[in-house]
Amino acid sequence: MKIHYFQRYHEKENVATANTMLLLSRLYSYSSDKFFRFLKSEYFSDSFNPEIIFTLQEKSVDSIPDATITQESFKIVVETKMSDWFYEDQLLRHLNAFGDEKYKVMITLAPELMEENKKATFEKRLKEYNEKQHHPVIHINTTFEAMANAISDVLDDRDYDMQDVLDDYLNYCYTDGLIPVSDAWKYMRMQLAGTTLDFNIRSNVYYDNAERGFRAHDTLGLYKNKSVRAIGKVIARITAVETENGVKYNTEFGELTDERKEVIAKAMDDGDSHGYDLRTIEHRYFFVEKFYETDFKKVTPRAPMGTRIFDLTQILGTDDIPSTDQLAEILKNETWT
Repeated sequence: MKIHYFQRYHEKENVATANTMLLLSRLYSYSSDKFFRFLKSEYFSDSFNPEIIFTLQEKSVDSIPDATITQESFKIVVETKMSDWFYEDQLLRHLNAFGDEKYKVMITLAPELMEENKKATFEKRLKEYNEKQHHPVIHINTTFEAMANAISDVLDDRDYDMQDVLDDYLNYCYTDGLIPVSDAWKYMRMQLAGTTLDFNIRSNVYYDNAERGFRAHDTLGLYKNKSVRAIGKVIARITAVETENGVKYNTEFGELTDERKEVIAKAMDDGDSHGYDLRTIEHRYFFVEKFYETDFKKVTPRAPMGTRIFDLTQILGTDDIPSTDQLAEILKNETWT
């Protein structure tokens, strides 16, 4: 049974806040350097330097102590909503939570960004407040998805444990509707295929352990030997496991047809040939319209150790995602690190 890092099925707003703070605390415990890099890139200016600084022979006003240990003060206040239901009076009262910290940030966090007029009205009041402060408060309006993306940006392929935590957080966000699935159109999920690549391409399906969480995505890419070798548009997701009464199916997206049941049966046989237990361990089957061959090369050393998510709008420099066969041709001329 999958052990989740993040609790589910409680009062949603409180759990959303608690789970997000747990994610950040796990990132800090995993790597304080990556945690502060995340804060600096998303919420603070370039002058922000929160790490502890050890200094020898630092001159003070009247003396030169042998050593000093310092850390710049900062405080982040978070207000979480399950939609754009932020109230100006509440946010203004939250300003009382700040003291004389050098860096102050108020984060308004929700599945969607704050409506522009509402944001402008609050920030006008905030500007009036800041005129009376020695250190101003910065307001950051963001989403659960944007925060997860920013954390993903500071991680690399070798951060296995933290990637697992982030994947479960994303799974929680999708389950509770904190990330709109409508953004799936721009994401391509890369999976390691290896020995199963030929079967995957021939059968237009990829299977993975059903316990693994995933970010919603419309495009699936298969990786082998330093390159994404094939991509396909996902048209169905179905989980399956053998029971005493036969195979138990659960259709998450698309249709469960007799043809897809046959493909799942063949996948179980294929898994047997590679030593994978697809029968007694529930797996998720990603059916694609068709896998198109491509050659989206990884140009840095070391093979990835697991899933990788690509934002196709960033790779292509446009929100206009072409058809899958055209995308496959375009990716042959692109690279990734």
